[in-house]
Amino acid sequence: MIMQTIKASVVKFVKDEDGLTIVEYAVAGGLVTALVVGIFSTLGTAVETKMQTLCTALNDKTKC
Repeated sequence: MIMQTIKASVVKFVKDEDGLTIVEYAVAGGLVTALVVGIFSTLGTAVETKMQTLCTALNDKTKC
């Protein structure tokens, strides 16, 4: 009787997909986070370059 209960529990655990769904959401969230960080890093570098170009063009007229 106990062996049947253990077997049923193992089969139920193997067929359960809720844990897999949580892992999928975690992986997707990590990928989205990495993408956003990459975009903001690239955007920040581009803005910094433009600001340096602007400061160089203005040279002594303003203090950058």
